Order: sequence, then C-alpha cells, then structure tokens
Amino acid sequence: MLRTEINELLTQTGPGTKMGALFRRFWQPVLLAEELPADDCPPARVKILSERLIAFRDSEGRYGLMDEFCAHRGVSLWFGRNEAGGLRCPYHGWKYDYTGQAIEVPSEPETSNFCANVKLKSYPMVKRGDVLWAYFGDPETQPPLPEWEFVTVPEGQAFTSKRFQECNWLQALEGGIDSSHVTFLHSGSLDSDPLFKGSKGNAYNRADLKPFFEVVDYEGGLLIAARRSAEEGHYYWRVTPWVLPNFTMVPPRADHPMHGHFWVPIDDENCWAWSFDYHPTRQLDSEEVSAMRAGLGVHSANDENYRPLANKDNDYLMDRDAQRRGETYSGIKGIALQDSSLQESMGPIVDRTKERLVATDAGIIKARQKLRKAALALAEDGVEPAGNRAQDQKVRSVAVVLPADQSFVDGIGEAMVAKPGVRQTTV
Repeated sequence: MLRTEINELLTQTGPGTKMGALFRRFWQPVLLAEELPADDCPPARVKILSERLIAFRDSEGRYGLMDEFCAHRGVSLWFGRNEAGGLRCPYHGWKYDYTGQAIEVPSEPETSNFCANVKLKSYPMVKRGDVLWAYFGDPETQPPLPEWEFVTVPEGQAFTSKRFQECNWLQALEGGIDSSHVTFLHSGSLDSDPLFKGSKGNAYNRADLKPFFEVVDYEGGLLIAARRSAEEGHYYWRVTPWVLPNFTMVPPRADHPMHGHFWVPIDDENCWAWSFDYHPTRQLDSEEVSAMRAGLGVHSANDENYRPLANKDNDYLMDRDAQRRGETYSGIKGIALQDSSLQESMGPIVDRTKERLVATDAGIIKARQKLRKAALALAEDGVEPAGNRAQDQKVRSVAVVLPADQSFVDGIGEAMVAKPGVRQTTV
C-alpha cells in the first residue's frame, strides 16, 4: 500500500511539483524526427510535463521548442506560417525565431525596440538518433546530450516508435519493470511474435511460473533480476535495468534486436510510451523493420496521431475466442497493447492505497522509493539526481543462464555495459 501523499508526489509532474522538477533535470524524448522532416515544414504540437508547446524546424534546419501561444493575443502558433527563419503568427504577423525571441512585429515602427522585449518561454531541442530530445530544466544544470546506445549505434541499426497511452506515467513504467507478468500476459506471443520467437528463454518463462526476484541498487537506478529454473543446477536470469527517472530495457531473446522504453508524462493522466529496438552489431533487416512498423514486438499500430488503433474506445479489439484458444492470454493482440490495455484499465491514476503487493513486486517497491528519495533530495537539498552520466546511460539488459551457486551480479560481469561492436548477452 502506498500513502496518498506519496502517490501524489510520484505521479504529479507539472510545473512546480517535486517529481516535475526531477523530470526537468533530464533530456526527454519529445518528438520523432519524422514529425519535423524538413526545413520550414509544418510545426508540431508538443505537450510534455503539463506544458503546451510548439516545435518547429526553421529554414536553416534549427529546431525550436517554445510556448505554443503567441505573446500578443494568445493564438496557438500551430496555425503559424513557418517561413524565412521563423514562425509567424497568422493573426497579426508577429514572428518568432527558434529560441522564442520575437523578431518581427509588423505593427510597430521600424525604429521600435519592442521585439527585443518579447520572448516566449523556450527549451533546447536536439536530434539524437531518430528522436528529438528536449531539456526543460535550469540551463545552468543542463546535462550532456543523451548517450543511450540506441541513439548512438550506426544508422540502420535502430528503430524507434511512440504511442499515446491514457494513464499516468508511473503505472506504465511499473509494467516495464515487472518481469513476472510475462509468464502470463505475454505467454501466447513469445513463440509467435517474429521479434521474440525462437529463444530458449521462452521455454524457461513458460516452465517456471514462480520467478524469484532480486533487486540490486546501482548508481543510475536499479538492476531488477528475475530468476527462473533452467537445466539442473542452473538458473535463467533476466536482468532489467531501470535508470532514473523513466528508462527501462527488456532483457533480450536470442539474436533479436534489443528493446526498451521511455515513459514520458504528457500530463498527470496521460503519457507517451516510447519504444525502441536496436541491434549493437548489425543492421536491422527488412522483415524486422516491417514487423516493428506493423505493431509487433514492443511497438503498436497507430493512427496519424500515434494513438493505437486498438484502444479503450474499441475495447482494444479484444478477441475472446483467441483467448479461449490460448493464442493470446488476455484476448488482445500485440505485446504493447497487452500491456497498455491493462495499465489503462487501472484508471488515469491508480489508487495505490488499495493494492496488495507481493515478493515479485520488489523492483516496483524499490523504484518508488528511489524516485521519492531523489525528488525530495533535489527539492530540499539541491542534490542532483543520478542517471545523467554517460556511464549511467550506456547500459544493457541481460538474459543469461548461470550456475545455481553464482550470483547474477558476478555472472553478468560487464555484460550490462554497452560497448560498441560487442554483441548483447542473450539466451
């Protein structure tokens, strides 16, 4: 059970909140690069951490992210004209550059310095991999650019998607660090999904329904390890890293691409579920990319606004016959939608005063504790959170079979450290 005041601290991320301040210390993914595909292309709406913003790419390819509303009369700049080095409000022609600075107010005399005193709130935004990242915090504490392996591998080795998820960011994150549900919820997909099938680990998942969890603290976050029985005298370990505040990776299967997530708050009742696949030593092949685009693996098939085609309005296209036949455990097709359907079913913000946690929830419990501690340390003592260093971000998930008398920490050794050109440790 989690007390109401702690639940509110963890789930509220708008301006002026403690968890919001924590999120604003990290670069966050805000748009896919495909959403601003060319210089002077149409702008894109962005709502992150309860702030309404507008993003655009100017005539010189510079990215701008600023307050959505014109300083004059509050018109949404989504209707603006992106032209000649700035975004012009269509109402009265006020124009802003990529930093949010007003550069033209047509009604003012040419000798006026009015523009110099008009600047919209803005944030730095950069392209890393196929993602546009933004930093929302104090410029004096701006961390280095993201170093996650999926944005630093060569072109063609990574694929990223996002989906709109209609629940608070935390209950989505908690699904990402809960390995015990895989045995049930995803059991019908492990051997049929082209991005998961063929792994020896699938058999271990099906055979052992009572995983033992061990959670180890490390500076960037947590290592959450699920242990299942393997061959005699051995255990199958799936090690999930969680890095503050909202990054997780799914332990790999066979030689399939590795995958993971960011859970980014839109507001307190909705989030973006970012999903990525990458392979550290080879290009993704056409069949893998086609499967990802079709919504297989950790991805989803979406409409033009990145909302899943299977959503709560159509009961996620649930198929009771497929559920009875065992094709899908929940009757919902696709691993991503199997997760989000149940996370959304809890309501916009789950009432954690009613929950009854068990031993397999150890990772969730410790992640909540670490988030709370980091948010309070920042708010009360100005302590900068972990997770922003390159060594925190150059992390991998691991799947491995180890002798029963060997700890998983000793057994994985350097396998959780991302090294260019080195294959992942997988089963």
